[in-house]
Amino acid sequence: MDLSAINWLLLLASLMVASTPILLAALGELVVEKAGVLNLGVEGMMITGAICGFAIAVETQSPVMGFFAAALGGAVLSLIFGILTQVLLSNQVATGLALTLFGLGLSSLLGQGYIGIKPPLTAKLHIPYLSDIPYLGQILFRHDPLVYFSLILVLVVWLVLKFTRAGLVLRAVGENHDAAHALGFKVVRIRLAAIAFGGACAGLGGAYLSLIRVPQWTEGMTAGAGWIALAIVVFASWKPGRVILGAYLFGGVTVLQLNLQAAGLAIPVEYLSMSPYLITILVLVIMSADRSRAALNAPGCLGRSFHASS
Repeated sequence: MDLSAINWLLLLASLMVASTPILLAALGELVVEKAGVLNLGVEGMMITGAICGFAIAVETQSPVMGFFAAALGGAVLSLIFGILTQVLLSNQVATGLALTLFGLGLSSLLGQGYIGIKPPLTAKLHIPYLSDIPYLGQILFRHDPLVYFSLILVLVVWLVLKFTRAGLVLRAVGENHDAAHALGFKVVRIRLAAIAFGGACAGLGGAYLSLIRVPQWTEGMTAGAGWIALAIVVFASWKPGRVILGAYLFGGVTVLQLNLQAAGLAIPVEYLSMSPYLITILVLVIMSADRSRAALNAPGCLGRSFHASS
């Protein structure tokens, strides 16, 4: 193995790019689960956002329009889940799994005419002075706008959940929907809004994959990213700040294993490819060792259906 073949500056810079789609999807799912809803359809919303964003970006030659379309596509798909679970009271786990299968099939159908096509280039930001800092500038300050948007969104979600009335109401609905309803809050509407936000974030994460990280459309290109986002929410103990840690841990392992493959590490490629998922499982096992702590952090009504007459 030749470690000199690894460009460590490029590796660290790539870490932020690899982590961004997971961070966006996980942050959206965190808000959904804070409202007391368990949506296992993140993978389906991500892949739908990936093809919606890619198709619109190619047709309009505008990456910005592509990202808007991806957010809209993810939100619309998530609202199908929302209506089924919050209005028709279907089982959240079964509906979420069905949503993933539906999203994978729909994206395969919509993407048939876009295989082999290159999307328009998304320009990177050049931040005066900061981008020119030796080493640090290349790692932190030469990325596309979505990288910084995802970090700002983490801060915004944390501030809203912790310091605003809207965040308090959302958390109240997730902790005890019956009490929130008794106080006059519209539980179903609040949960539908949270579900739409989560779907939009997942759609953006999917579009980031197809427009920036791997600028092409490939069937099934999310490759389990939605499931990792779900795991990261648990890893983060439903706290926005820790979502960054989980997303960057997974992104870092992903980028590292690719570089180790290029450096010729004498381990079968299949083992290196599965390493990010194995490490994610290992971290979850460690985090779940203290069951009382995990139960304390989880929203009290997570996964439970609400009916106004109950």
